[in-house]
Amino acid sequence: MDKKQIVVLTGAGISAESGISTFRDSDGLWEHYRVEDVATHEAYLRNPALVLDFYNQRRRQLFQAKPNEGHRQLVRLEERYEVNIITQNIDNLHEQAGSSHVLHLHGLLTQARSDRNDKMIFDIGNRDIHLGDKAPDGAQMRPHIVWFGEDVPNIIPASELCEHADYFIVIGTSLNVYPAAGLIHYVPRSVTCYLIDPKAVPVSRPVTIIQEKAGTGVKKIVDQLLQQA
Repeated sequence: MDKKQIVVLTGAGISAESGISTFRDSDGLWEHYRVEDVATHEAYLRNPALVLDFYNQRRRQLFQAKPNEGHRQLVRLEERYEVNIITQNIDNLHEQAGSSHVLHLHGLLTQARSDRNDKMIFDIGNRDIHLGDKAPDGAQMRPHIVWFGEDVPNIIPASELCEHADYFIVIGTSLNVYPAAGLIHYVPRSVTCYLIDPKAVPVSRPVTIIQEKAGTGVKKIVDQLLQQA
């Protein structure tokens, strides 16, 4: 018998417990950097050294971080379900924890791409990117990050995953950043949805709310789903 499909949408909240700086909290990155200065293509054209350094710092932070209980608990679901994780995060902590199917909406810190060809994407691991570093096509290397105002190519496969979900779990995201926030509307109305976040998150459809941090809240849902599989 085919396994049922679980689709998980994760945001900064699941990685915060691993020490990854979030953007929107009161002490988050946006308190120290303006979006317009580090997270748009215009900012990159205006001051590429600043933007490259910002993501170099994020990459260094990632390589000091480890997956937390929230990441690890999601791996357990693969014992009984087909699990697809759609993440807004640019870290690779889901992969480090052992999740098999992770779709990154906003890019990945451990990858870079050509400034000339956005389909030329390659792994860089924990390397910094500096002005003058070249992609294989000879163009400037830039972080493989989807900046504000840029297209989100993976939103189409993400929406298709949501359309075929048997269960949908939202973890650690404010559902404020589009188009990712709109994915919940692709989930059939008959599907059971869970939302795990310590803060109140407005949502426009019926969901089971677990108002806890990911580390404890995810385990509750995973235990429940494994019991009923």
